[in-house]
Amino acid sequence: MGCIYRRKNSKHYWIKYYRHGKQFAESTNSDKAEVAKRILKIREGEISEGKMPSVCFDRINFDELMDDYLTDYRINGKRTLPRAERCAKFLLKEFRGMRAPEITTSSIKRYIEKRLDQGLSNATINRELAAVKRAFNLGAHCTPPKVARVPYIPMLKENNIRKGFIEHEDYLALREKLPAYLKPVLTFGYFTGWRKGEIFGLKLNQVDLREGIVRLEPGETKNNEGRTLYIESELLEMLKDLHKQRRMDCLFVFHREGKKIGDSRKSWDKACSTIGKTGLLFHDLRRSAIRNMVRAGIPERVTMTISGHKTRSVFDRYNIVSQDDLKDAAKKRQKFSDEQAEQLHYGYTLPVLGKKVKTRSAVNLRLVRVQRVDDPVSHKTKGLTDSISANP
Repeated sequence: MGCIYRRKNSKHYWIKYYRHGKQFAESTNSDKAEVAKRILKIREGEISEGKMPSVCFDRINFDELMDDYLTDYRINGKRTLPRAERCAKFLLKEFRGMRAPEITTSSIKRYIEKRLDQGLSNATINRELAAVKRAFNLGAHCTPPKVARVPYIPMLKENNIRKGFIEHEDYLALREKLPAYLKPVLTFGYFTGWRKGEIFGLKLNQVDLREGIVRLEPGETKNNEGRTLYIESELLEMLKDLHKQRRMDCLFVFHREGKKIGDSRKSWDKACSTIGKTGLLFHDLRRSAIRNMVRAGIPERVTMTISGHKTRSVFDRYNIVSQDDLKDAAKKRQKFSDEQAEQLHYGYTLPVLGKKVKTRSAVNLRLVRVQRVDDPVSHKTKGLTDSISANP
């Protein structure tokens, strides 16, 4: 049971009620007794249904939700913690001090409009919106829960279809122009489709030259899953040459003067500009490798295992179609149309409208029953001849 009362020197009514023996008191912000009674009934109804009183959620602000969000990243050791901290920084500028129930779909849309006016891309804004959604979901799953509901957060449409490909002639030209320390990196990336970080971080103890196997241990990949790659002869010969020339003070397969390769964008962009292919990305090697494996007839599941993708959405997102693929499709369509026209021409001749078609005249066939000499002669068959006219 609860009650309503007024505090000393206060014109507003207050309500007091209990849940599990714990006392709750809150102001109704109204000087009318009927309003206070109605709010008290609402709180008692929530308690009878086993719910937390709404006043508990009103005391939670956005800052506390974002603190829980960043704590979740830290205790789980997520590598994207710096990005999460950047998102929280911009979100707190907008929502700092606001109570959780005040974060509504309308306030989220106003934030989206503000960020779009600042020139941010849809993908960047979506990462920030995902942080808000994650923070509210964590609050909803707390014991006791910190939010009564998770607001609807509209996401922006992203155009994340990647279209860059490195054709074989471009690969050969790049290999000629890149610095010596990047040439084996290019070859490995072109054939395997591995990520740049996975290639740069590959160590000598992960390569088994006798069995022709390269391994990535769990935790060393983007999805934290291990991977095993059986390498073809060209890659095997290249890795053997690198092993012969290895430095004893370096643990990495690919290195620059004994140190792990760092930022190589300047050398990459210079080589691409030299061959007239400005704008090519190192990640285009990954798309090209996947497309080449698909063209070679390797099943999608095996291709995903080699490249390290968990879902087949890569084939939609990477848009595994180049201009040469489209040209080949046009040639195949034309060839099919020519074959169909040839079959129609030599298969039969279409009748000309208005011209009578001559048909074969009926042929009278006279069928005569021949009687064998040794057959007994009967008065029914003797001299009897059957004539039948038939049209073919």
